[in-house]
Parts: sequence; C-alpha cells; structure tokens
Amino acid sequence: MAEEQVLGKRSVPVEVDQTKASIARVYDAALGGKDNYAVDREVLEQARAVTPAIEELAWANRNFLVRAVRFLAIHAGITQYLDCGSGLPTAENTHQIVQRYHPSAEVVYVDNDPVVLAHGNALLADNDSTHMVDADIFEPAQVLGHSTVTEHLDFDRPIALLQVSTLHHYTGDLADMMRGYLDALAPGSYFVFSHLLDPETPELTPTARQLEQVALNSSMGSGTFRTRKEMERVVEGWEIVPPGPNEAPRAALCDEWWPDGPKLRPRTATEHFFGCIVARKP
Repeated sequence: MAEEQVLGKRSVPVEVDQTKASIARVYDAALGGKDNYAVDREVLEQARAVTPAIEELAWANRNFLVRAVRFLAIHAGITQYLDCGSGLPTAENTHQIVQRYHPSAEVVYVDNDPVVLAHGNALLADNDSTHMVDADIFEPAQVLGHSTVTEHLDFDRPIALLQVSTLHHYTGDLADMMRGYLDALAPGSYFVFSHLLDPETPELTPTARQLEQVALNSSMGSGTFRTRKEMERVVEGWEIVPPGPNEAPRAALCDEWWPDGPKLRPRTATEHFFGCIVARKP
C-alpha cells in the first residue's frame, strides 16, 4: 500500500523518517488507526506472528488508561495532569476524560514524535486548558523545566503523572530515571504507568521474550519486558492503589485493574503481557 493512502502527502511532517517505525504509529496501527506507515504495520505483523491477538495488548492498555484517568478525576479529584508520551489522538484522550468532570482542569501532553505533535497541536488549538510540549519524556529535567509545563502546572499541588505504554522503551535504570519526576511531585500526587510484562510463568515467559526480541530487533528498536517486582521498584515509597476490591496493593494486569464489569470470558494469553500500577505519593 502506498504511504499516501494512510497518511496523505500534505499531512506528513517533513521531519518524519518513514524508514523507521514509530512507537506512537505502531500503537496507532494496533488500535486500527490510519496515522501509520508500512514500516509501522510491519512491526505489528512481526508481533502477530508470535501472538496472533496482538491488538489485545493495545486495547488492554487503552482501556486501562480510560479507567485510571476516570478514577483520578472522579475519586481522587485531581485537576492537573502531565501525560508523557501521549501518542496519537484517539477517542477518549486524557483531557477529554478529565475535562468532562473538571472543565477547567489543566492537561499537558509531552511527546517528541513529529506526527504526534502535528496532530496534537491541531486537535488542541481551541482548548485553552490543554497543551502540547515537544520534549524527551526520558529526560525529566527537560520536561519539568519546560516553560509550558511550569506555566500551566502548579507543583505545590497534587499532579497526576502518566507514563502509559512508554517506560518499556527506556533501557536504563527505570527507577532512577523516574525518581527525577516523582521527587518533584507534591504529596497527594498520583503516578499511573503501564508496561510490557513478563508474567514469569513457564507457559507465558517464552512468548513474552519472543515479543521482546521482535521489538528490539525491529526498526523501532525498543520494547523491554519487565517483571512485576521491577515495576513495583519504580514506585518504592509510594502507596500502590489496590487493583480491585479486597485486593492487595500490587502491580496488576491492565485488563484486571478495576474493570468496568464482570469478565465474561477467560483471559487470553496476550492479555497477560501488559501490567500496570497506579500509586499515590504519601
């Protein structure tokens, strides 16, 4: 399929490298979007060869985001959001969920993908409480020191920090990098993140590691699976929100974090490969 059949020639920012897969565009392809190229769909097909229901990963993650942000807006009463690696616009973006309950809530999106920035700026042109920042989400000082972030977010009050489906693309010491963000937040703040998960079972770990190799060896070049223990280390000292009634605080599957209703079918193998944590700063 010609590239212009998915992204029209006039809509492609000049900075886009169409020979390298983009994290945001691969995710968009998995959700059935149209803002992607052949190189992005190739990564998706490689993953599908390992686990045919690969789209379930993207949907489990997306649905978790919706539920988590709704929780923060309704129950935690958070009115400031810093969404890192926001990706391409879809239905039910963070600002749409939050501002349904708090119309004047401030939301700052951070990304450095040219396609994401172009779409985001167009989408938010008429929203004075939602902003787009071009920065590297793995450089906390760069993000936190950005003039748009400091202008619109008050770090003396609770903030919700989101890193949803982003941190598995960081290859260094994850807890150390995130400390630069978490230490800057006021007590009562929340941190929401999801991550590719190694379930650590003989049945599922081999598939998880196969998927990891697909990601690492693709033109995207990143996608590390981590364990629950590694995820929980990131929020050491914070209060993890239990993933459901009568549950212990812990890293959970995206699919099982406070679902909207009862599960009417068995959980698939693919749905075991995405974990999440919502945590509060005491």
